[in-house]
Amino acid sequence: MPDNPLDMTGRTVIVTGATMGLGRVIAARFLENGADVIACARREPEEPIAADRREAAFVAADVRDPDQIGAVVAEAVRLTGRIDVLVNNAGGAPPAETATVSPRFNEKVIALNLIAPLTFAQAVHPVMSAQDGGGVIINISSVSGIRPTPAGAAYGAAKAGLDSLTQTLAHEWGPSIRVLSVMVGLLRTEQAHLYYGDEAGIEAVGRTLALGRLGNPSEVADVVLFCASPLASFMSGASVPVHGGGEVPSYLSASTGEVTRYRPGPKP
Repeated sequence: MPDNPLDMTGRTVIVTGATMGLGRVIAARFLENGADVIACARREPEEPIAADRREAAFVAADVRDPDQIGAVVAEAVRLTGRIDVLVNNAGGAPPAETATVSPRFNEKVIALNLIAPLTFAQAVHPVMSAQDGGGVIINISSVSGIRPTPAGAAYGAAKAGLDSLTQTLAHEWGPSIRVLSVMVGLLRTEQAHLYYGDEAGIEAVGRTLALGRLGNPSEVADVVLFCASPLASFMSGASVPVHGGGEVPSYLSASTGEVTRYRPGPKP
């Protein structure tokens, strides 16, 4: 193992959905650790993705389009000659009432959150499987895939599928390619207020987690970097939860018995 196993110098990393939020932080973390980063998203960022006086190369792409995915892969190989890490981060969905949402909406959500990561993984497979050192594919999953997600039925189902896909690809493509998912919980991002309200609402939601606060994207980026590094060399097919211990069981809030001592926040 190298002296600094987190040193990514000489390694090429593709990060999808890299121009904002968690994706941008992940891309910057790899730059900070020496990687050559290829960032892709539908629109170019207003400010370059940079860290330590280095910038990510940007390739515009809609990851729901296989041809555009192929163009990102081709550009990465043209620029650096290899692809060591793929971070399938692009995803998300606005809330929608399940009883009335259109089939077209569901198709788009599943295409972005499940089909696109599969297609991108297929696109990098020939490169990773043929090069020395193989490669690592990291799928950004969500706690929505393991618990009810009201107003997010298609999104939660897609993320559950992404965790299943991670296990399957690990077996099909190992040992040369490791495949992991990072299961992300509730984060404080620039869009947190859209989901949780004002600062009081954000803090209240944070108190429902075991650690008593929302996560920071940089904390997730650290785990992604670890998963891509030799420190995780015996990890594949796993879904790594990064969710602050998870949300408090609902029965604790309803109970009036002795178990109330385990509620989060001030005790009665």
